[in-house]
Amino acid sequence: MKLLQERTAKLRVGESLIIQTAVRIMVPFIQLFGLYVIVHGHYSPGGGFQGGVVLGASFVLLALAFDQKFSMKYMSEKANGVLGNVGALIYTGTAALCAIFGGLFLDYSALDKLIPLGPVGWRSFGIFIVEVGVGLAVMSIMAALFWVLGSNGDMEEGL
Repeated sequence: MKLLQERTAKLRVGESLIIQTAVRIMVPFIQLFGLYVIVHGHYSPGGGFQGGVVLGASFVLLALAFDQKFSMKYMSEKANGVLGNVGALIYTGTAALCAIFGGLFLDYSALDKLIPLGPVGWRSFGIFIVEVGVGLAVMSIMAALFWVLGSNGDMEEGL
């Protein structure tokens, strides 16, 4: 009981122990659901964009419940930039490989020359790779937009 009183005394105006505890419990499940949407997006509703938005929203939720610095502990500004660029590189790299191996832009069946999975297998696996790239890029952009707009451009300040 004493620990709860000490924790409550440290809360700033507008903070809620109930909301913070609920967010700490919910965020891992939200992120797991975002990954599920990305991974199953190549053959069911959802995909990279929707899953990326869910993943990005988890970082926004952390920033709203705690503060921006707390949110950025879990994904720093540098890591966010790297993930966004890697996501875009995965998407464009897959498309470029398709063109290099004689297909059209994002014609995954052309990648059969690289690893023989068959044209149908490559169509499924190719869209999966693209969905992962799009998911990473969208998550990164969504979190970065919130952090920049929420801090008025000064990433050290926060909300």
